[in-house]
Amino acid sequence: MYRVGILTVSDRAARGEREDRSGPVLAETIAGLPGAEVVARAIVPDEREEIEAVLRRWVGEGLDLILTTGGTGLSPRDVTPEATRAVIERETPGFAEAMRAASLAITPHGMLSRAVAGIAGCTLIINLPGSPRAARENLETIMPALPHGLDKLKGDTAECARPAESS
Repeated sequence: MYRVGILTVSDRAARGEREDRSGPVLAETIAGLPGAEVVARAIVPDEREEIEAVLRRWVGEGLDLILTTGGTGLSPRDVTPEATRAVIERETPGFAEAMRAASLAITPHGMLSRAVAGIAGCTLIINLPGSPRAARENLETIMPALPHGLDKLKGDTAECARPAESS
């Protein structure tokens, strides 16, 4: 069982001026991961302190995975990566690299993402884009690696290497 939190970072959605469409898309997409259950959802404005506070609270509550959506671009108010870096203890750059590579195959704007991913305690935190379509595409890109990574964070000591093929 993977306990998942989804944090939408958007000034307009936090003020109720715009419907959060990315959070529900992530919830629907992560439901395709066997054993994943969304147990926490929140919407906050693009304010670093508020983002950090939710991330820290959910890490403290023992969530296995936190997905953020929004605030990863070049706008002056896009501070989700900075808030995430303030909370994580170790980066897991492969997730962000894979998402940027997959996005770049679709649009040159993929290289504008500043998303980061990392570990805080036993929680994996991954930044995703704010666009519903891009959030879904990016999450689908990394989903095949999530079970193994999350199991390792939960203490699985099984061998990571694939068995050698016999000749």
